[in-house]
Amino acid sequence: MIVSHEHKFIFLKTKKTAGTSIELALSPLCGPDDVITPLTAIDEAQRAGGRGAQNWRLHGWWGSPRPLWQRRWWKFSGEDYGFYNHVPAVEAKALLNDDSAWRSYFKFAFDRNPWDRQVSFYHHRYRREARPPSFADFIRKDRRARLNNFEIYSIDGEFAVDFVGRYETLEADLKHALEQVGLSLDRELPRAKTTFRRDERPYRDYYDGSTRDIVGGWYRREIELLDYAF
Repeated sequence: MIVSHEHKFIFLKTKKTAGTSIELALSPLCGPDDVITPLTAIDEAQRAGGRGAQNWRLHGWWGSPRPLWQRRWWKFSGEDYGFYNHVPAVEAKALLNDDSAWRSYFKFAFDRNPWDRQVSFYHHRYRREARPPSFADFIRKDRRARLNNFEIYSIDGEFAVDFVGRYETLEADLKHALEQVGLSLDRELPRAKTTFRRDERPYRDYYDGSTRDIVGGWYRREIELLDYAF
């Protein structure tokens, strides 16, 4: 996630949508007071020469201006808490602690055809296993199989950002988002986390009628919002 006070934009990072590549591309555009959340050590190494994770930690809970009931979301690491990688909009808004900034900054995120995204997630989920379960078993039996991208860019079921770009038109949509705040990229998008998928069959080949319908039901809101089809 990135909150750029310098350029007045908020990038909410969804899952399996090239979010790390986008964040790597946006980091050099950020100023010293902007919020950039941490990545893995491997991904942080790709930010060499640019800005790394910064300003994501907030003060200890005992010194927070927010009442206790509003701290229920915050992620703790030892005595630290603050913004984190895939923080949902409802949490980001509370952590920002500036309603005028939330209203006025240009907020954007990306999403992806859910049936394709689910195949990508399957390969990522079992990337360290020599004999992963079948895709059908992943869908039907793995309690962690369902992603929450819609929750990342919505609040109380309502659209909470100004723009949702598509993974399928990533570069054009990122260009459009940056143009809204007077920015542009002067280099190609970095490629991060692109080596997990060992089976390059088209995503439709992974599905039967049942698993297609399960995924369609899980992600009905994204499908309707972005007019995706199997």
